[in-house]
Amino acid sequence: MTMLANRVAIVTGAGAGLGRSHALAVAKAGARVVVNDMTDAADVVAAEIERAGGEAIAVRCSVTDEAAVKHMVETAVDRWGRIDILVNNAGILRDRSFGKLSLEDFRSVLEVHVMGSVICTQAAWHHMRAANYGRIVLTTSSSGLYGNFGQANYSAAKMALVGLMQTLAIEGRRHDIRVNCLAPSAATGMTDGLYDTDMLNRLGSERVSPAVVALASENAPTRAILLAGAGSFSAAHVTMTPGIFVDHHNAAAEILARFAEVSAQDGQTVPEDGTEQHRTEVFRAMARLQSDDAQFGT
Repeated sequence: MTMLANRVAIVTGAGAGLGRSHALAVAKAGARVVVNDMTDAADVVAAEIERAGGEAIAVRCSVTDEAAVKHMVETAVDRWGRIDILVNNAGILRDRSFGKLSLEDFRSVLEVHVMGSVICTQAAWHHMRAANYGRIVLTTSSSGLYGNFGQANYSAAKMALVGLMQTLAIEGRRHDIRVNCLAPSAATGMTDGLYDTDMLNRLGSERVSPAVVALASENAPTRAILLAGAGSFSAAHVTMTPGIFVDHHNAAAEILARFAEVSAQDGQTVPEDGTEQHRTEVFRAMARLQSDDAQFGT
């Protein structure tokens, strides 16, 4: 399989778990890989790729270290002349219910997941823009999309990455930089104790990584949220329902009384960008005003 032949990829947090699986998968698909991790495990994975006939280098650094990340990207460019693919996988967990969660643990999770992804992406962005080509994968989570008890910090970080993806996909379109989110379900060191043995056997990280290869490919979509786990693949969307129009002094009570109508999903849309909300609202208000003018002959 050579879907990524001659491409150059960086995979963060690739020393174990999902990151290791992603690095091996993109290498098998033909990419030359920078294996990033904070530990010597990066060297082990890079050696594993080379034993299989691929090309890889290991870079040990934190994704929150701006200077080190810049050096990592420059190392890839110096070695192979380009950077085509960035898989932002590095992350940490600091799970605890919100009432018991320290602000330091909240900040540390945001720093690694959000700022780590921002730092790595911006370091690669300029090279991708100059080349008019790039594929960026941000790792979100069902915890961010739908919530999960004890993961307020993790959920906030993961949903922030969806917002980052939405805007970067818009900004990157003119330079063929395609930006997507992956929400993986896999048994890794970060999920110890969450699943029974049968579930662990089904949630191998290797069943997620084909999604990364797809999102890293030339024919990748952009601005997608791809859910992957146990061999299943589906998409999540941030949608806007048709809703209702209310314009009178008792509007709050009517919103509550008609909330089922407000929330009804029939006819919902996926906005092209953030301005679509207020465009829809203004157009609806203007249409109502014109209707009233016509009705009362004003």
